[in-house]
Amino acid sequence: MTSAPATTSLPHPAAPQRPLRVLAGDIRISHSLFALPFAVLASFMARPAADSWGRFAAQMTLILLCMVSARTFAMLANRIIDRTIDALNPRTRGRALPSGRLALRHALTALLWSAGLFLVCCVAFGFALDNWWPTLLSIPVLAWIGSYGWMKRWTALCHLFLGSSLALSPLAAALAIHPQALAEQPALWLLSLNVLCWVAGFDIIYALQDVEIDRQQALHSMPSRLGVGPALWISRALHALSVASLAAVVVIDPRFDWLFAIGVGIVIVLLIIEHLATAGGATGRIQLAFFTLNGLISCLMGVLGVVSVVM
Repeated sequence: MTSAPATTSLPHPAAPQRPLRVLAGDIRISHSLFALPFAVLASFMARPAADSWGRFAAQMTLILLCMVSARTFAMLANRIIDRTIDALNPRTRGRALPSGRLALRHALTALLWSAGLFLVCCVAFGFALDNWWPTLLSIPVLAWIGSYGWMKRWTALCHLFLGSSLALSPLAAALAIHPQALAEQPALWLLSLNVLCWVAGFDIIYALQDVEIDRQQALHSMPSRLGVGPALWISRALHALSVASLAAVVVIDPRFDWLFAIGVGIVIVLLIIEHLATAGGATGRIQLAFFTLNGLISCLMGVLGVVSVVM
């Protein structure tokens, strides 16, 4: 990555505010909804019929704690890694670290606490539920999901890397519930493929906001490296593959019938609206396309999927 011009000035740091409040506002824990419903769905898919609901409740409690702590860790790692380039971007210079509202030491402390909570919950699966897979894979998972901030410096495939980070959620949840489920249920892998393609597709759209600044800072995103038009076509292709993987879940897993199929149809409509809202590289409706529509997609498929499995 090339260095910024010497004439570029950083924003004047503000006095640090209450760390927890600033952190909550900056990393938006509510955005865990993107991956969480798919992790919950995968948990219900993987649950053996012979297991008690009490055991499942304990597993789900640990999974939810793992999801929130892992997502917090990943977002904090990204904010810390990106703090210097965020300071040079008019869109992101108001974030907690580059603006000075949050001291770096507080961000690092929160990073360690979130990693610690994730590791403790993973170990708890071993001692309390006799499943040591979460413990064995905990460090590699943290390393993977915490590396996204570096990817945009190296490759335009960073969007796929982000997608893969969230796509780990349903696979990890299934592994935590019943490790053999990953070998027994191909639908879990299709669900993960859906998340990978869906997230990568909407992350390309999100990158439309920073095309010029990414070029100035020699950062890699598909819109800045390939051009807006080609990048949007790749996003559409990824979303088409995402929908196809959901449709394949209906075909190969008898637990998913007309109800889930209706959900897939609604997802198609929502994704079409998302792409219409950003046609030609328009960024005026990014909040609608990125947060509202994608939040609806994840919640809709999670709820309809769980209902299909339980019924």
